[in-house]
Amino acid sequence: MCRAWKKNCASATGRVEKMDPTGGAHPPLADSLPAAPAGTWRATPLRILGVIALIVVVGGLIVSVAAYLTIGLPHYNSTDYLTIQDLQTRAAEMTGRAVRITGVVLGQSIQYKPVRRQLTFEMVNITNDPAEVDAHGGILKVRHDAVSDPGLAHIKVTYTGALPRLMKDESQVILTGKLAADGTFIATALALKSPTP
Repeated sequence: MCRAWKKNCASATGRVEKMDPTGGAHPPLADSLPAAPAGTWRATPLRILGVIALIVVVGGLIVSVAAYLTIGLPHYNSTDYLTIQDLQTRAAEMTGRAVRITGVVLGQSIQYKPVRRQLTFEMVNITNDPAEVDAHGGILKVRHDAVSDPGLAHIKVTYTGALPRLMKDESQVILTGKLAADGTFIATALALKSPTP
């Protein structure tokens, strides 16, 4: 078939085709543009949509990472988490709510099922007040005394994930998760504090 803007042209069969009804004065826009030099990027609607989609995806990833770093990661200042005693005192209010808690691991209670990656252990209450820690002789002494005192508040913890290599008796743990109705703390994130004071 001939181009519509040519006055007459012969088809493959040898017939002469008539000029289009508009008189052939105006060729289509795409054919009227000069050819782009080789190696030059030409903005077509499809390419523009592709660039916009790429910007949206990259921007979304950046926003997601920034949100995770500012909101999702636990921040381990003493005011950012509750003690076990605080949690249990406010159990009616805190059940089912996302919260961070801290305590000391009772080593003999650690049980890990590697196939299911399920960790269970008991944690005992310690203070999160730096002045009280200093008054009791430092964090190592506070941890040691806590696991030796059966009168302190305890809580059972379940966590699904890898067993931390340094998890042992007297390790201080900071957990993010929820208090279940039966009093168990279901952790979704687990971090060990440094064993040094």
